[in-house]
Amino acid sequence: MANTLNQIAAVTALNLRSIPSRLGTSMVIVIGIAGVVGVLVALLSMGAGFAATLGSTGTPERTIVLRGGSVDELSSVITREQSQIIGDAPGVARDADGKPVMVAEFYLLTDVAKPGSTSPNNVVVRGTQTDVARVRPEFRIVEGRMFESGVREVIVGTGAAKQFETLRLGGTVDVRDGAWNIVGIFATGGDVHESELWVDAGALETASRRSAYNSVTLQLESAEAFATFKDALTTDPRMVVNPQRQSDYYASRSEQLHLLIRILGYTVAVIMGIGAVFGALNVMYAAVATRTVEIATLRALGFGGLPVVISVLIESLLLALAGGLVGALIAYLFFNGFTVNTLNFQTFSQVAFAFKVTPELIQQGIVWALVMGLIGGLFPAVRAARLPIVDALRAG
Repeated sequence: MANTLNQIAAVTALNLRSIPSRLGTSMVIVIGIAGVVGVLVALLSMGAGFAATLGSTGTPERTIVLRGGSVDELSSVITREQSQIIGDAPGVARDADGKPVMVAEFYLLTDVAKPGSTSPNNVVVRGTQTDVARVRPEFRIVEGRMFESGVREVIVGTGAAKQFETLRLGGTVDVRDGAWNIVGIFATGGDVHESELWVDAGALETASRRSAYNSVTLQLESAEAFATFKDALTTDPRMVVNPQRQSDYYASRSEQLHLLIRILGYTVAVIMGIGAVFGALNVMYAAVATRTVEIATLRALGFGGLPVVISVLIESLLLALAGGLVGALIAYLFFNGFTVNTLNFQTFSQVAFAFKVTPELIQQGIVWALVMGLIGGLFPAVRAARLPIVDALRAG
């Protein structure tokens, strides 16, 4: 065993020392695999960023209540009587005045066009209360002021403001029944609400001629109180509702797009990976061919076939690892934190989010690189070990 390990180390060192003389061909492997890993990590970081934006919305003790059978706020209807029953349910947190810490909200979509675009984009309009920070303490005005109760005024999430140049402080936006004035920009800690427009619920109720809410969001006394709260509502014969932890609800809204991005990412990576593997095969076959006499001489001196195979594989894996690291670094430098907006197919609205290159994605990219390097080096390694010693020396 010790002799075999010594042989592997000796042959591997010989192979690696010769890489500078073959730098051009070796870079074919590095660049090819770097391209595959860079594209894979960049695409998957899009899905990771989208899921992180929606998944970060809410806390374990915050709950959203929809109508039973509704999959999202847009299709949900909660009457005023039902909202009062929800507020009186056990487990709901209350303020110093004994009022439930909750907000009943309207939810609808409006069209906002980007400059130079002929097709408008769906943006969420949320009718809420001026004291919404009671339920969402992460809410803060970063520019301008809060809308006034009963007035047709709009505050815009920072994500929506970045993506739509028309949503600027002092401008207007069509919400319902005419243009509404934009009076503020708000942030909510980077969650999905930053892609929304918030207005006063009373003003929106009048403009949209609605008499029922779409959802109720509230704070529980603790995360453990959710079971008691849910049981009280689902067993009440007056109610047909679906209480959910808010974090679970928004995480479920990202599933379809996240899955689509993952399928697209892996499909593109497989197609590009096939090309990279063939490039690695050609390079490693050429490397073996140029060292035919060296390998045959080592075999004649008593080196076994296994050390030759392993040494060629190590060289291929090291080149692949270098390509993987370069690709991951490029994806991180150019895409991590890059902000875009896309249509959420489950809510039919635009969501602004940032690409998120996570350590897990970098690890996946490195694994892909090593697999491609292993495949690309395996067959040339076997060929090197099977070289006829006499013929190879004679040809040299």
